[in-house]
Amino acid sequence: MSLIRRSNVFDPFSLDLWDPFEGFPFGSGSSGSLFPSFLRTNSETATFAGARIDWKETPEAHVFKADVPGLKKEEVKVEVEDDNILQISGERNKEQEEKTDTWHRVERSSGKFLRRFRLPENAKTQQISASMENGVLTVTVPKEEVKKPEVKSIQISG
Repeated sequence: MSLIRRSNVFDPFSLDLWDPFEGFPFGSGSSGSLFPSFLRTNSETATFAGARIDWKETPEAHVFKADVPGLKKEEVKVEVEDDNILQISGERNKEQEEKTDTWHRVERSSGKFLRRFRLPENAKTQQISASMENGVLTVTVPKEEVKKPEVKSIQISG
């Protein structure tokens, strides 16, 4: 089974900013960009800034799973804004450099991340729970039960 990645541009529940030039050699992430610096992403935080988050819906809840390797639970915040926006944020600090250290490769990213999701109307925002295990943050947003219409049988006379 293959997973199809969709752009968040057309996702009504996403508040992510879309960069139409992402991935192009002259796009917003390159240093030789044709675009102003305020449109470019800081390469130091670019990788971590888009923390990967899965969102699945079960009959009982909406479940968000975020990869946050190396972070402690104290370094991650889960908040609800305006009763319908789930916000997950955090920061990985840069490792302290010693003057005597010689770095051969730096691939682990550092910096801040912030992801926001518009929750559906049936979300019980007062009962949200979050847990973290092995570098994976799991946020569970319970759903209100769908009320089934009451059906009353009517006797037919005659």
